[in-house]
Amino acid sequence: MGLAHRLYSGEASIDFVGRRKIWYAFSALIIVVGVVAMVVRGFNWGIDFRGGDAFQFKAGTHSVADAKRVLADQGIKDPIVQKIGNGEIRVQTAPLATNADPAKDQVTQLTNALATEFNLAPDQLNPQTVGSSWGSSITKKAVEGLLIFLVVVAIYISIRFEGKMAGAAMIALLHDLVITAGIYALVGFEVTPNTVIALLTILGFSLYDTVVVFDTVRENTAKIGPRSHETYSMAANRAVNQTLMRSINTSIIALLPVAALLFVGAGLLGAGTLKELALAQLVGLAAGTYSSIFIATPLLAQFREREPAMAELRKRVAFLAQHKPRTTAAAAAGSPPAAGRASTAVLERTDAPDVAPEPAEAAPAARVPGSPMVRRDPRGRGRSGSRNRRRR
Repeated sequence: MGLAHRLYSGEASIDFVGRRKIWYAFSALIIVVGVVAMVVRGFNWGIDFRGGDAFQFKAGTHSVADAKRVLADQGIKDPIVQKIGNGEIRVQTAPLATNADPAKDQVTQLTNALATEFNLAPDQLNPQTVGSSWGSSITKKAVEGLLIFLVVVAIYISIRFEGKMAGAAMIALLHDLVITAGIYALVGFEVTPNTVIALLTILGFSLYDTVVVFDTVRENTAKIGPRSHETYSMAANRAVNQTLMRSINTSIIALLPVAALLFVGAGLLGAGTLKELALAQLVGLAAGTYSSIFIATPLLAQFREREPAMAELRKRVAFLAQHKPRTTAAAAAGSPPAAGRASTAVLERTDAPDVAPEPAEAAPAARVPGSPMVRRDPRGRGRSGSRNRRRR
């Protein structure tokens, strides 16, 4: 029998909800590292966001190092030089000074220097000037779209499930975004419009996986009441175990092509424009899978266990679990408890909510000396009954 079937049937179980402090601590560690990277190192904003000049041209037999040497000779500081597909090199610089005099125009000077080094005509370098206002407009629209997305999703989950599920899902979603942004800053990849697209894409995947788990949680907790033998945390943890293999399999299938883009496309084939998209998606997909299992559901169980009704149910289940082994052991021994112990057990049982003590069997009445003994027919008939039948 496979592990997936045993997890679904309850024969095997992993305590995700009970060990939530471990998962919280692990996530907090990653988030702290990411926030420190964002504050100390910052983001490597691309030309689309900070503005500047870009040149794209055929590399031929030259390398990226040759382009960097030309830029250093021209006094260009902190350029971004990368090799992209079709054997081309892309150079991005901060905004260069322009002047009507070609001898003082930095764009013209750099264009001529690169053309000379790479044996190209000046018009083959495709110089472009990008203003920072365009990048600011992209950022503003992306933030607006993100806020609208979060509001709509929160409303939908609140209507489709419940408000506490929406809160847990939003916290898990922010968890994924912060981790992705932190690792992106730590690695130092350039932030481009592809990065924004990747971040918006992983939001949908993260919520999809969380909603799948929450749907199973709702099914398992639908019949929980004051006399249930299972707490909300137990039912929620069972739901995570039931959907665990599905979440893992779905994530692996989604991560494989993204990993191929990052390691094969960008790493081996040199398609540098793919790495920003692939890294954000790779980290976001992995964080989304992690949060749906280790963050969202434990948070939901923690929220629900604070309700008075669920707190009383938790006490009741704990009481039953504590006294069940004692009753079973006494029954297995075959000896009834002593009178003192029986009275104590009755008092303990009355303390538990909604748990009534089982009535003890009435002991046979003791015979008083001198009283007539009544004989009973072993077949359940008295002597008078036999005498009446003989008379007939």
